[in-house]
Amino acid sequence: MNGSEILRLVDALHRDKNIDQEIVFEGIEQAILSAARKHFGEDAEIEVGINREDGQVSASIEGDQLNADEIGELLGRIAAQTAKQVMIQKIREAERDALHEEFTALKTQIMTGTVSRVDGGACTVNLGKVDGILPRGEQIPGESYRSGERVRAVIMDVRKAGSRVKIILSRNHPDLVRRLFELEIPEVGERVIEVRSLAREAGYRSKVAVSSFDSKVDCVGACVGVRGARIRSIVDELAGERIDIVRWNDSLQVLVPNALQPAEVEDVILCPMLGKVIVLVRDDQLSLAIGKKGQNVRLASKLVGWDIHVMNQERLDEQLDKSVGAFTEVPGINAELAEGLVSQGFFTFDDLSVIEPDQLAELGGLTTEQCDVIVAYADEKSAIIEKEEIQARAEARRTRELDAAIAGAGGAKDEASPAKADETAESEADGAKEGAEAEASDEAVEEDADSSPADSDGLAGEVTPELGESGEASADFDDSGEQSTGSSDDESGSVESDGDTAEAAESVDAVLDDAESGDQPLSTADATKQDE
Repeated sequence: MNGSEILRLVDALHRDKNIDQEIVFEGIEQAILSAARKHFGEDAEIEVGINREDGQVSASIEGDQLNADEIGELLGRIAAQTAKQVMIQKIREAERDALHEEFTALKTQIMTGTVSRVDGGACTVNLGKVDGILPRGEQIPGESYRSGERVRAVIMDVRKAGSRVKIILSRNHPDLVRRLFELEIPEVGERVIEVRSLAREAGYRSKVAVSSFDSKVDCVGACVGVRGARIRSIVDELAGERIDIVRWNDSLQVLVPNALQPAEVEDVILCPMLGKVIVLVRDDQLSLAIGKKGQNVRLASKLVGWDIHVMNQERLDEQLDKSVGAFTEVPGINAELAEGLVSQGFFTFDDLSVIEPDQLAELGGLTTEQCDVIVAYADEKSAIIEKEEIQARAEARRTRELDAAIAGAGGAKDEASPAKADETAESEADGAKEGAEAEASDEAVEEDADSSPADSDGLAGEVTPELGESGEASADFDDSGEQSTGSSDDESGSVESDGDTAEAAESVDAVLDDAESGDQPLSTADATKQDE
């Protein structure tokens, strides 16, 4: 390896890979040193250097200088392979560092690439020299991508990952809207119109405040374009996201109403101590100023950099009275100081707990000790109120969960009702079946009783209880302990089920009369026979 070859190699790597020449020289020196250590051992004192002018290699072992032949022998086949691996590693690291520096300088700039792969919602975008990653969380909600599709995104972060560079892209970052304005609107790209502030909720709505350095150029009209042609191209690139263009003004009295458009504002009250703005609107403009889910006032607050509170005059009066009454209860605050605090926008104990002691002392002419007492009291009350609010929210959440559980149980019960009805119908059918079988069994018993002989020791007749002196039913037993029955004559049978109801009632009355007269109680069959 002669010096001219080394110089030619260094120059080629410098031009092709955009690697600094000094890094290439150091890589070659490190490769030769590694090969020498492999040949002479790790403990040997070896020094290797390359002349930057002519490319000649010099090496010394234990202080002894090696000549060109010895260096050539040193770089044998095995040593050359080791040197090659070291060179490749050094070149890759140098290339990675160069890419990292290049794309770090392009941070927040817009890049156009081609989607090469979609995996689990994340997209890999080919940017030419390197691939970028567009994570799911950095995509516009509702968008989907296909392989081969061209996509625009801004570079949000550049990281080193081993021997590679990891580039994170974003399409929901506010800078994407800013870069699209610079690309699609020539006046913005030429700095005739400046984007002064920008607030964005990706996929839904953005507010852009612009101003013009040329009084002859209408900043809002130039951004909108003829029949909205310019802004429409930006909206299409952002998947239909709504964009509000606001005229910038250094005065908050003018900028805040512009930022809250399309709502009409009646008055703007500034509270510099808290960085807060109170905006008064009519009742019919209240919902429009707040926007859907508070989106309009939230974006306006981000745009102007102040906290915006929208309310009507009635709500403001109620808040003022409530705050003055609460502050007068604080030790060390009189009515005059309470009104002064409220006029500066301090409405709650939370606001009062963050006031600077010197500001409080300036407003009320108080000492440092008095200010510390007031701030401590406000901080304590604020903590108590916050705790109560947290408990109230937790209770409300538990109530909602309980209601949902009850509703779910009710639905399950309704689903189970048809099955229960089927079980009830089935049990009723089984009961009817059992009743029918019981009736059939009773009929069979009666048939057997009718067909039995009359003189079969009274077993053919029905055993009927007799009424004793107490009027309760009793049965007669003979001396042998067996139950006695009535006469075995056919006429001594029990009352037929198909007999006359009136006759049966008279028979029962006769039995009761005999019992009252003290006569020997008769069986039902005998009473019936006597009555006949």
